[in-house]
Amino acid sequence: MSVTPVSQFNNIKPFHPDRQQDNTKRKILATAALGSAAAFGIISHKQGFKISKLAKTPVKDWALFKIKGKTLQIEEKEVMGLAGGSVVGGLAGGALFDDKKNFKSKMQEALSQLLGNVAVPILCVGQTSKYYKKHEDDVLKHVPQIKGENKGFVKYANRALKAVPPVGLTAAALGVGIIGGNKVSNFINEKISGKKVERHIKGTDFAPHVDDLCLAITLMAPGTPVGEVIAKTIPAFLTVPGYQTGIAGIKSSHL
Repeated sequence: MSVTPVSQFNNIKPFHPDRQQDNTKRKILATAALGSAAAFGIISHKQGFKISKLAKTPVKDWALFKIKGKTLQIEEKEVMGLAGGSVVGGLAGGALFDDKKNFKSKMQEALSQLLGNVAVPILCVGQTSKYYKKHEDDVLKHVPQIKGENKGFVKYANRALKAVPPVGLTAAALGVGIIGGNKVSNFINEKISGKKVERHIKGTDFAPHVDDLCLAITLMAPGTPVGEVIAKTIPAFLTVPGYQTGIAGIKSSHL
């Protein structure tokens, strides 16, 4: 009977399931980013930033980076488009690179992301914004204003006070939308699967709403480029819904 030398066992590489899962997640992140980038390209093209001219356009004038002049407008429908592209990309990546038994979980997460984390919160924030604009003058009449000799301080302090109602309403509407959207998507997933679905709200669920942060900053500091700069990060943040969709069903992770 022959005995295998110990040295040969030392050459056998151990199997690391976490390492394999991390590799799968990197691939899914790439497909989610690709989906978001494709949607971003379509939106840019429709708004006059021609993709065919990109190579001849200075980087500072690309739609993603431009701050002054004609800039890319990202509003409700654009956010839905970017999120949709991201989720489709993440779902495709999950189907290609992950175990097929997890695909049902990914489909449920896709519904939770698009309906619960994007559509319902955007609807809540949009309707609240319209209501506020309609009654803005009446609301601002009740906002106290500071009087004083320091014109610079008084000016910015009063501006901040006037921003409290719209910023507060935006935050409240966003919270209600995410909580309500989560319940709606859980209910629909339960009806489709015939099983109890209890998806809890996660920190990543707030990623698609960087545009609401931009709105709040614009209200507090109008005329500054801060909101525009943050707005350029929206496509990156909207990769998160697709990534979360693609990795649904994968248990452990370092990513």
